[in-house]
Formats: sequence, C-alpha cells, structure tokens
Amino acid sequence: MLTVRRARPGDAAMILALIRGLAAYERLSHEVKASTAQLRQHGFGRRRYFETLICQRDRQPIGFALYFFTYSTFVGRPSLYLEDLFVVPEERGQGAGRMLLGALARIAIARGCGRMEWAVLHWNRPAIRRLSAQNGSRRGSRSARPRRQVRRAGTTAR
Repeated sequence: MLTVRRARPGDAAMILALIRGLAAYERLSHEVKASTAQLRQHGFGRRRYFETLICQRDRQPIGFALYFFTYSTFVGRPSLYLEDLFVVPEERGQGAGRMLLGALARIAIARGCGRMEWAVLHWNRPAIRRLSAQNGSRRGSRSARPRRQVRRAGTTAR
C-alpha cells in the first residue's frame, strides 16, 4: 500500500540516500555535497529552509518530494516551489509520483498558495510528459503550474 507522510528528523539519512538516487538518475552524482547533518539542520532545525514528503510502499521509502515556499509579488500570495521529486526506478509508473504531487497540491491549498512551481531538466522526457498531463499544460519543459489541482479546491493558480 502506498502512503505519503511528512519527513521527520530521523529520516535525514534516508532523504540523503534518495537525493543521491536522484543525482545518479540526473547524471550529477559528483555534484552532491549535502550531508545528513546539513539536511537535519536545514530541514528540521530552528530555522527550516525546506520541508520533505516521503512516499512509502508498505513502510519502505520509495520516493520523496523536497519543497519550500517563496512569494509571488504579482499574485500577492505564497508559492510552493518543488525542488526535487524522485521515485526509485523500480517503483515508477505505479502512482507514487502522482501521490506526492497530490499531497503537495493539498499543502499549497491549505497554506493559501497561489501556485506551485517546479523545473524539469530538458532531457527528462518522461517527467515532462507526466507533469504536462497532470497539469494540463503544454508550457514547455522548464516549468509548470498545477492549475487543475489547485482549482479543484476552489483557489486560483495563475
């Protein structure tokens, strides 16, 4: 059974392992400088710079979404920015990514966000196809906003 939950401080090492999995997929393993201690401090310390959701299948971590909030001066509301979303290769196509995006949309709505944003590497065609289909947008491969998800809950997403 798939579940999504908020990460806890004790998850920092597992989050780092998932970040390393993402970096390997993106052919950027050499770029990872983060440590468990840094993730614990910045994600769960006194001043939190990011939040994380963990997707699990039968209590085993299979993916994560790391996000933070910015502010849209034009919309006059906060925005949720998705920094990373990753699902382990053997679990892709089974709904984990969709569950993570849905959970993020609910968080954005609950916090009064006017939009959600993310960037996708130009060569990551599977992610571009999935995000475009989920979003209902054909705006290109660099960014998208989940208008449909946010509108379902009665808020705008411009």
